[in-house]
Order: sequence, then structure tokens, then C-alpha cells
Amino acid sequence: MSHNSEQEDHDLPVEGNSVSFSKTRREHSTEIMEDYVEAIADLIFESGEARVVELSRRIGVTHVTVTRTIDRLEKAGYVICPPYRAIFLTEKGNALARSCKERHQIVVAFLHSLGISEQTANLDAEGIEHHVSTETLQAFKHHLALLHKVTL
Repeated sequence: MSHNSEQEDHDLPVEGNSVSFSKTRREHSTEIMEDYVEAIADLIFESGEARVVELSRRIGVTHVTVTRTIDRLEKAGYVICPPYRAIFLTEKGNALARSCKERHQIVVAFLHSLGISEQTANLDAEGIEHHVSTETLQAFKHHLALLHKVTL
């Protein structure tokens, strides 16, 4: 392939890709927020509270990174973090955590229905759950309902 044809390929407008890339960028921006809110909910469920130190260990990032992210979550109305106290989810944060957990469980169950192992299904679901559309998630639920005669 000549240099000119390579350049021409890059200059071609791709209408559908811009929508797809834009959607992916938006999803990446909320992925971290969702992971944090879900981890906070899990810590509160497991030990009664969520603190920066435990969140740092759970997510695998530094204390400073957690603190900055918690500040953003607080400004967005998902958490309350009084000085020297635990992190609390707001009603909005709890709703997001429940939604994330449900989405994760549906994706894992769907992957299991395809014969994917528990470990792989959980690992893959961590990425898929943030990017799956409502339409696709509903199709997963429908498939599972038909397969197992259950409603999720």
C-alpha cells in the first residue's frame, strides 16, 4: 500500500464510528465513578464502613488517588465524606451502586450461560458491565429468563 492510499484511508469520514467512539469515551469517564461507588457499597456491607485506606487496598490505587476521586464523587452528589470519618453513600450513590451490582450480576450470569468459568466471567464482566447498552442488557436478561425460566 502506498503512502498516499494510507493517508486517503485515514481521511475517509466514518459516520458510525464517531458515535461509537463518543459513547465509549463517555462510558470510560463514568467507569471509575461506578467502580468506586460499588466498592464503597461492598465495604459498607462487609465491614459496616468504608474508609480511604480500605478503598485504596480494594481498588489498588494510592491514598491520594482515592482522596481525589472521593472529592469528585462528593461534588457529584454520590458520597458524603466528613473529615476524619468514614465515607457514606448518598441516596444517589446507593442507587448507582445497586444499578452497577445488578448489571454486573446479569453480565456474569449471561457469561456463565455460555459456559464461561466463574473466574473468567467475573473478570470479563468488570469490563463489559460498564459498556453494555440497555438494549443488550435486556437481551441478556431475556436470554437468561428463557434459559432458566427466571426473571432478573
